Amino acid sequence: MTDSEIQSAILDMGRLARAASYALAKLTTEQKNAILIAMADEIMARQDAILAANALDLARAEVNGLSKAMLDRLTLDPKRLNAIAEALREVALLPDPVGEKLAEWTRPNGLRIRKVRVPIGVIGIIFESRPNVTTDAASLCFKTGNATILRGGSEAIDSNRALAAALQAGGERAGLPPDSIQLIPFTDRSSVEHMAKMDQYLDLIIPRGGKGLIEKVVATARMPVIKHYDGICHVYVHADADQQMAADIIINSKCQKPGVCNALETILVHQDVATSFYPLVGKRLAEAKVEIRGDAAALQHLGVPAKAATEEDWTTEYLDLILAAKTVTGIDEAILHINRYGSHHTDSIITKDRTVAERFQHEVDSAVVVHNASTRFNDGGEFGFGAEIGISTDKLHARGPMGLAELCSYKYWLDGTGQVRA
Repeated sequence: MTDSEIQSAILDMGRLARAASYALAKLTTEQKNAILIAMADEIMARQDAILAANALDLARAEVNGLSKAMLDRLTLDPKRLNAIAEALREVALLPDPVGEKLAEWTRPNGLRIRKVRVPIGVIGIIFESRPNVTTDAASLCFKTGNATILRGGSEAIDSNRALAAALQAGGERAGLPPDSIQLIPFTDRSSVEHMAKMDQYLDLIIPRGGKGLIEKVVATARMPVIKHYDGICHVYVHADADQQMAADIIINSKCQKPGVCNALETILVHQDVATSFYPLVGKRLAEAKVEIRGDAAALQHLGVPAKAATEEDWTTEYLDLILAAKTVTGIDEAILHINRYGSHHTDSIITKDRTVAERFQHEVDSAVVVHNASTRFNDGGEFGFGAEIGISTDKLHARGPMGLAELCSYKYWLDGTGQVRA
């Protein structure tokens, strides 16, 4: 396709999505929930076709030399496909935020004012490699009455097409308005720029992917952008930490699923426990085949092979079984390091001292700050949100896991009895 043909096709999608958003606003909660269940049923009915499409993506990805972590993100199997369908059903069970009254008051002149949640309108989602984002984004946007235009990465184009087709077919049989969920069917990179400039139709754009993609969207977008930047996540082991707990949390945060944004990338260890804690966690990390890149104290006490860390290691999102380790003099240095080198995503402290934990949670400038638990809990499902649209590292208007409420705006309803302004 030529660039002008791509632009024309995307503008047509935007126009159709705007019309669909007005139809979506008329659906009741019961109607939306029935449509979501129908979508889930259709995904399971098309399991063989979806997995066959995913196999095409995986074969192409291996030829193109994608990393092990990227291949894992791309892979679908019966268990993961069932989880995708279950996530749709979970969203159907969640309370509908649309129409929720946020505040209400009456002015001295008798004018009644209500602040009410409403859909944003039309949302564009740009994402890379993870086909489950297709269903997560579509279901959350749909539940909140938003029309969606999805632009997935070329790595998962066949999987995305198959999933989007299942959502459309299942949903339309249950009353889904046409064009409510649209997937851009081509992978030309210019489609991202055309989406970002389509402010006459898109009310919000959300890029999920590498830093280059996000920066490109931010630089060109004419509408608000919610960013999902790197997850350079930390665990700080305080002097009075339960060291066995700290080791368990570090292993889970790093190894349970290393290729995701809430996986651990750097540990900070209080100097007073370096001699006892580093050998404990070093052995566990070596058994899990994690490569460690440490400062001088870490290299001295780990007791297992490790590499010397460089300045670059403190700002790297590995998304792999690689972990940086730094020794700090105390909580002041830990907070300073995280706020300087982190990505404002997820950071955890391990300590028995609640006062110290509260100071850490107050002063670390991240979307989610954890005490005595894994960084992997920064997740919409773990928060009880059902599927999530992503994890925002912005501060306006959404921060952290984005569930249903974060996909709404609000409006004011004024009710009078004939009042006029003097």
